[in-house]
Amino acid sequence: MAKVMTSDARKKDTREKIELGGLIVKAGLRYEKRALLLGLLIDGIGRIRGDDAERSRLTAIGAEAFGNDGE
Repeated sequence: MAKVMTSDARKKDTREKIELGGLIVKAGLRYEKRALLLGLLIDGIGRIRGDDAERSRLTAIGAEAFGNDGE
């Protein structure tokens, strides 16, 4: 039987989803098809699993993007 989420848990989950959606917008992918976005994410997880250099490279790109607008 599925547990019922508390109001606070639902709010936290909703906030997290909104923040993740904001990353899509920040990356300039707002108008791309959902299938493409999912494909990018699936490909990305495959690229970083077991590849610390690729993980570091992508982290640096993301950190720079956050730094460019003060986040």
